[in-house]
Order: sequence, then C-alpha cells, then structure tokens
Amino acid sequence: MQKGDVIDVTFMNCKLLRDFYEDCIQEAKEKGVLFSLHLKATMMKTSDPIMFGHCVKVFFKDVFAKYADTFAKLGVNANNGLGDVYKKIASLPEAEKQAIEADIMATYEKRGAMAMVDGGKGITNLHVPSDIIIDNSMPTAIRDGGKMWNTADKHQDFLATIPDRGYGCTFDEVVKFCQQNGSFDPKTMGSVPNVGLMAEKAEEYGSHPNTFEIKKTGTVHVVTNGSNKILRGLKCHKGDIFRGCQTKAEPIKDWVKLAVSRARANDFPNAKVGPCKAIFWLDTARNHDVVLMNLVQQYLPLHDTTGLDIEMMSPMQAMRVTCERAKEGLNTISVTGNVLRDYLTDLFPILELNTSSKMLSIVPMLNGGAMYETGAGGSAPKHVQQFEKENHLRWDSLGEYLALQCSFVDIGKTNPKGKVLAAALEKAVSAFLVANKNPGRKVKEVDNRGAHYWLARYWADEIAKQSEDKSLQTVFLKTATDLADNEAKILQDFIDCQGDAVDLGGYFRVDKEKANKAMQPSEAFNNIISTLGKSVS
Repeated sequence: MQKGDVIDVTFMNCKLLRDFYEDCIQEAKEKGVLFSLHLKATMMKTSDPIMFGHCVKVFFKDVFAKYADTFAKLGVNANNGLGDVYKKIASLPEAEKQAIEADIMATYEKRGAMAMVDGGKGITNLHVPSDIIIDNSMPTAIRDGGKMWNTADKHQDFLATIPDRGYGCTFDEVVKFCQQNGSFDPKTMGSVPNVGLMAEKAEEYGSHPNTFEIKKTGTVHVVTNGSNKILRGLKCHKGDIFRGCQTKAEPIKDWVKLAVSRARANDFPNAKVGPCKAIFWLDTARNHDVVLMNLVQQYLPLHDTTGLDIEMMSPMQAMRVTCERAKEGLNTISVTGNVLRDYLTDLFPILELNTSSKMLSIVPMLNGGAMYETGAGGSAPKHVQQFEKENHLRWDSLGEYLALQCSFVDIGKTNPKGKVLAAALEKAVSAFLVANKNPGRKVKEVDNRGAHYWLARYWADEIAKQSEDKSLQTVFLKTATDLADNEAKILQDFIDCQGDAVDLGGYFRVDKEKANKAMQPSEAFNNIISTLGKSVS
C-alpha cells in the first residue's frame, strides 16, 4: 500500500443472500414469470461462482437435502451449476440416476419456471455459471422488452435476480426509463463512451487473493504490513464472502486525466447535438466513493477544464441522466470504476444495435501504449456452443477491426507505414459495412471466416489504391488481385465446411492445432495470406 491508495473492505452475508434468493423465487412463481439469475462468474472468479452455487442450492433445496450424502460422495459442486449434478450422477446405477433426475424435474413444478439458455435441451441459466453473464444478458433482455426464453423457446416476462444493489439498481433505472419512454432509436441515439478506473491488478473484479470465502465465524482484520496496524475489522460468519478492494493512487490520477482528455476530444458542440457531458458515477452514500470524489475534486484543477461539462452523480442518477441524454441524441461520457465500465460498454451498444461487438474499448496504459479490446464477451459462450455443434461461428469481429485500426493509428505516430495501413483499414471497414458483410446467424450463411475474407479483400484493395507508400502498394496489389481471383473458391470453402460438429479440443482452453484447422478451412485463402506474410517479412 502506498500513500494515496484507497482501501476498502466489504462482505456478503450468505444467510441473507440465500433468503434473498428464496424471496425472489417465490415472487417469480407468484407472478407467473420466469426466475432468472444474473451474475458474472467469468470475471468475478471467486465471489460470483459462490453466489451462483448458493442460488443453485436454494432453488433445488429439496433435491440437495434429499441426496446430500450421495452428492457429497460424488463430489458435486453447486458452484459449477446444475450441470455438475447431471455430470456426477451419470456414474450412478440407472434407477438411482433416474430418481434424482425426476426429482430435479419435479422441482420446476413446485418452485416455478426458470429462464432458459437452451429450451430444447432443457438447459436453464443455473446449469453453467458462465452461460448467463450479466453485462450481456440484462441489456439483451431489456432490448427484448423485458423478456427471456422459456422451455418452449418463446419470450416470456422474467424476474431479474441481481444480488448486488450497486449494479441491480442501475439496470432497474434502465428498465424504468424504457417503460416510460419506449425503446431507443439507433438512427438518433447519442453514444456513451466510457473512461474506466482500471486497477493495476483488476482489484474491483473480485478475482484476486483479497476476495475469499470465510472458513470460520469470527472477525476479519485488515492490517498494514510490518506495523500490523488495524485499518478495519468486519464480523463475518462461516461461508460469507469477504472482499478487499485496493485502488491505487496512480490509476486514480490517470483516471481523472483521461476523463478530462476524453471530454475535450468528444466535445462536438453544435445546435443539434450539443456539448458532450462527462459524469463521474460516484455515490455519496458509499464511503469508498466519497473518498474518490474528494480525490477527483483534488485532481481536476490540475487539468484545463475550461468549457467542459463535468459532474459527479450517484450511479442511479447518472444512469437516468445518461439515458435521457441518449434519447435526445446527446453524447455522454461515463466515468466509472472497472466493473461498471465493463457493464456500460455492453449495455448501450446492445440497446442501440443489439450487440456490443460493434464497439471497441481503448485502454491507455500507465507506462505507455494501450490495450485495444472489443465487447460481446457475454455472448461468446453461445457462439462457441454453436460453432462446436455445427461449425458456424457467428461472432462479429467489427469491434476487433476497429480496434486494429486504432492500434495502427498509434503505430503511425512513429512509423509511416502504420499511418498508411490505418487509413486503408478505416476505408476498408466502411466498405465492409456498406456492403453488409457481417456474419449470418445460421449455418451455411457467411460466418466469421467469410467476414474476415471480405475485410482482408477490402483492406488489400485500399492499400493497393494508395500511392503514399509504393512498397506496400506493390505487395498488396498482388494480394488484392489474388483475393479477387479466388473469391468464389474461398467463399465456397467457408460454406462447405459448415454443418457438422467440430472438435476444438476444449472449451475454455482449445487445442491450438485443432482450432487453427477449424478456422482455416480454405487452402486458397491460407496460401494467399502465407504469400503475403513472406512478402512483408
């Protein structure tokens, strides 16, 4: 810990969490709507899987009570979802396995219907913790009119269960706004770029050693290294989830600087659009945020904020104002912590276009350079499942194309070739969008591989047209010609490979050789790219 760092601790009382789940399950059943849990177990690697597991055990409490000894013997882990139950009981004698499965199915009659990931296969959103990811699932459900899928693969009203008041309340504000004002119009909707407070080791994500499950009832003390001075103490019970958060001084200073820079860069005042507003999403009801607010007020005067519209609001108020401005066609910069950054950079693109893949995030690094990333991580599991099932990858890489273009812009500041490549890629992406070469959703349509062909084709064409760099022009003139001459063959290869199941050698960690074979089915395309690589190496 260094001077200027902000230290905070909190914990989740798991008895209250289970009570909360039970209340939500009962409410959903009484209202005749789907019960649905929304967490982010993919990133909150310690806390959210545990909260997910509690929900599994609460919903199926009779099953877990009746078969407690059997599940203990089999090593069933509720944190891995209902799918782990099915996986472990598969080794039991058929009669015993069928009895457990029957009791699981009977639970839906007693406890109520649940939102489905795959209704045809009976896969609920309690089967696998990574199947329902809040930053994708909530915006998609809101855009769909507040509905999720039932067992008949039909849309139905649902109760969104979010065991975190900070993020649950912000989504609630969006729901209320859409109920009152209707859906957003993509043709006129304002944009919401984000400046996130990026911690040096993702402290806010709960995937670090300072987040853990309490092993025994008692008091957890936070102490300084060396002096063992007690900074904070929390009384917790066995099974509670403890989380420590350390936000370092340098990232906080950089966060404020980036907010001012982004507000200046995105300020496009005119009669129709109006000036861009930057909002720090900080809540005076949270001690941690109050400390950050004081630091923001301390650091803002270090920068030129003349003519800029910068405010601090609670997340709920900030969400309300941001939605109002977006509806009016006004741009708003959300200046948030790391987790809200992740949620918002999915929320607004999905509300606008029903996907967050068509956006990019640029994260300047403290020691120079930047990280370029795209959205839509929340939809990735479904894309992978479809790819494995029928060798069709509908992943939309537009955000990646945009991120690549921005990275070449940065390279172009010191390397003239980077500038040429960036300018050509920008034109290529425009041509790609005008021609609508995005991946289709269904098997035997152009998928991600075909989209990459078109992007490569348009990019090579643009580099071949330019005259600023003759060496690049010469190399890419041949590439552009080869891609055009082999168009029919390449695109047919990308269609012919689809339809059958594909083995990637894994799900979260694929086999590189198998994945390459699946993603590179066209020898004609592979040869052109290989020849290009030799020409520019």
